[in-house]
Amino acid sequence: MSKILEVELEDELKTSYLDYAVSVIVGRAIPDARDGLKPVQRRILYAMKELNLLPNRPFRKSATVVGEVIGKYHPHGDQAVYEALVRLAQDFTMRYPLIQGQGNFGSIDGDPPSAYRYTEARLSPIALEVIGEIDEDTVDFVPNFDGQYKEPVILASKFPNLLANGSSGIAVGMATNIPPHNLTEIMDACIEMVKNPNITVDELLKIIKGPDFPTGGYILGYSGLVKAYKTGQGRITIRSKYRVEKDKIIITEIPYEVKKAELIKEIADLVKEGKVEGIANLRDESDKNGLRIVITLKKGADPSIVENQLLKYSNLQRTYSINMLALVGVQPKVLNLKEALEIYINHRKEVLIRRTKYRLSKALHRLEIVEGLIKAINMMDMVVKTIRESENVEEARKNLISMGFSELQANSILEMRLSSLTRLQLKNLTEEREKLQRDIRSYKLILESEDELKRVMIEEFEEVKRKYGDKRKTVILKQEVEDLDVESLIKEEETL
Repeated sequence: MSKILEVELEDELKTSYLDYAVSVIVGRAIPDARDGLKPVQRRILYAMKELNLLPNRPFRKSATVVGEVIGKYHPHGDQAVYEALVRLAQDFTMRYPLIQGQGNFGSIDGDPPSAYRYTEARLSPIALEVIGEIDEDTVDFVPNFDGQYKEPVILASKFPNLLANGSSGIAVGMATNIPPHNLTEIMDACIEMVKNPNITVDELLKIIKGPDFPTGGYILGYSGLVKAYKTGQGRITIRSKYRVEKDKIIITEIPYEVKKAELIKEIADLVKEGKVEGIANLRDESDKNGLRIVITLKKGADPSIVENQLLKYSNLQRTYSINMLALVGVQPKVLNLKEALEIYINHRKEVLIRRTKYRLSKALHRLEIVEGLIKAINMMDMVVKTIRESENVEEARKNLISMGFSELQANSILEMRLSSLTRLQLKNLTEEREKLQRDIRSYKLILESEDELKRVMIEEFEEVKRKYGDKRKTVILKQEVEDLDVESLIKEEETL
């Protein structure tokens, strides 16, 4: 008979709520500082790799991916998984999308994506730099929710995805809002940090100029940026990119996370309410070549007054709050720029050491086999005679071991085909042995020398930068944001 335990309701509520809060923080809303991914994102990428949805393979239905993720790794709703998948594929949300989508994955207008039975997906090339190398014992694996499968605790990302693509999420009692950055600048900062671990945030800010949004635009107010990167928290102002031409204001880029259709509606509403005066017409001329909103002004309207009114009342200009909260282990922590890079570099160092140990072990294993095969070919008559005179495979194995071969070599010899006895095969094996010996020396040097480890790390950072680095999309203006006073919103005219 089960025993009934009496507890105070207040204590039970505290405990249960705390458990729930920890679950949301660690298991859903906050990204890991090492690979910059939330559990659902990590599981999507891993499931897609397991399904072999690589950039050079055909697209598969998104429903296949969603089913794989919720069936094996993520015991939550299918819609939540699909929303995460869609976000990873949107080029107006992610600075470097990790998924290539085919079909309607939503738009900058705010249009919703099609249902997962209609869309198709596969990994993007840069996603291989995040998910790659996990087959080389670089990360730990844990059992999934029902113990039937294994899933990675973290991914061995070759670039700091936390900063490259940013992240946003609301947990219990805390939230994160990390803006995306330019990969070229981030990789340069990583290289400098490997060379000089004592580099300061001020020195890093000479390399990483600031956020780089996929939608472009301007960032105003350098002091807000400096505060955000030094403390992990701050506010910046982001503004649309536009130009004023006689009687027109032409908008070509809008602030990050602003939906174009909503911005147009907002401006139209402001005109109706009389908050913005002087606009005669508003047209959306966007096409496949890019975004273009044309605001036609009334005859005699002052463009600078209309511009100031739009900046003050609409999302043509908005405030973006930076809160660089990420999980360090299982502890949520607000990180400054240097801490975020430091955690990533330490993770990458551990990945490189584990990968090198794995490759060394494989190379030593193969070298033992190759040396055994070379030795067997060189004394083939004796080997063949020994095998022929043995009663069975087990006895042949023992006899080969007594001739000086290891058990691994003996097994390889017994599995060797007659076609391997040619001179060409001996030449190939000799060349392979030389290559393996070079690789082994290289792996041992990496494990023994900190300088060599750093050299390899820098080399790989340079390679990622060369393959995926691009030019900045967002322009940073050093001017501070001015509070628009009432006079700047009113047209100057003679009154009686």
